[in-house]
Amino acid sequence: MTTASRALGAPRVVNIEDLRSLAQSRLPKVVFDYLDGGAEGEATLQENRRAFHSVTFRPRQAVAVSSCDLRTPVLGIDLAMPVLLAPVGYSRLMHPGGEVAAAQAAGEAGTVYTLSTISGHRLEDVKAASAGPVWYQLYLVGGREAAEAAIARARAAGFSALVVTVDTPVAGMRERDLRNGTNALLGGSLMAKIPFLPQLLAHPAWLTKFLLDGGVPRLPNVVIPGRGPMPLTDARSALARAALTWDDLRWIRGIWPGATIIKGVLTGDDARRAIDAGAAAVVVSNHGGRQLDSVAASLQALPEVVAAVNGQVEVLMDGGIRRGGDVIKAICLGARAVLVGRAYAYGLAAAGEAGVARALAILRDDLERTLRLLGCASISALDRSYVDSSRLTSSSTAFTRDDLGH
Repeated sequence: MTTASRALGAPRVVNIEDLRSLAQSRLPKVVFDYLDGGAEGEATLQENRRAFHSVTFRPRQAVAVSSCDLRTPVLGIDLAMPVLLAPVGYSRLMHPGGEVAAAQAAGEAGTVYTLSTISGHRLEDVKAASAGPVWYQLYLVGGREAAEAAIARARAAGFSALVVTVDTPVAGMRERDLRNGTNALLGGSLMAKIPFLPQLLAHPAWLTKFLLDGGVPRLPNVVIPGRGPMPLTDARSALARAALTWDDLRWIRGIWPGATIIKGVLTGDDARRAIDAGAAAVVVSNHGGRQLDSVAASLQALPEVVAAVNGQVEVLMDGGIRRGGDVIKAICLGARAVLVGRAYAYGLAAAGEAGVARALAILRDDLERTLRLLGCASISALDRSYVDSSRLTSSSTAFTRDDLGH
């Protein structure tokens, strides 16, 4: 048995939910809930999963598919499969390898890694770790001057696209984090950390790695002129002072020569605004249910955005993806490819780079098996005829938390 297999408890890990269970067992509750939770009552978090359940397949039977072609072009780059890694804020909390480990696994799998502004590793180190394309996701925390410096660094390091997130004028009301006192753990006084001692001591492996990694560092890619790197605990309040507008997008296009991707689009109107602002692609996303609760599931919003874009730019999607079948449903409804966040972050928390690699391998195997069962030989041949989405807009179907994969 390999080291990776031992770390993951193979052969027990057969799907993403298994990785989630491992992550939950290996992380303190306060850190796991930061990764796992959503905004307010978590209605949108749950709806993201329910939407996939409401779409069913229409397979072509008695079709021999000897091999499946998963290759997908995204912004002119041929990827090994239509699954990209979404930005996950401060992945280093989950595992010391954090963003570097995830980028390395993505490169080896032949796909894109997207680095969050709220990251624990230098963007240069993350880019160097990946053999594949790497995108940089931008918040304006720290102001335009700090953002401009980060954009210049990303350009010099070889990042191929800039992902601008537009759905965070303030941080969402993430009630699990407030109840857990996440900010107190990460940046409070020693006295404020005392209530966390039982759960931290109950996870000695995580605690040892966390302490050996230096605890909570500053954000190395948000460098405030005259002050240096921003503390992680300042990021939430900094978001409220850095609400991004369409005028900011035009300014960004003026200093970034590469492709710009607008993430957080849920309506056709905003998709058209993104095109007007020079976007090369849009990401249909509700931030994994972590911002405004009770908005549409990403999959539900996807057809409207696809229709509004009308082929002018590429459409990507994220939110609720846990299986290869979910990826295929999104592609059938018009997405070029999808981004996954929690799906790989659970793997990162469970076993570092090996866990991310396992998450991607699970999704790849799911994709190939589902294509064969559909009687379809390639991702490029998928279209709406392979699914029935008539129930997608219905809210009448109820699921338990277990059904939803929570």
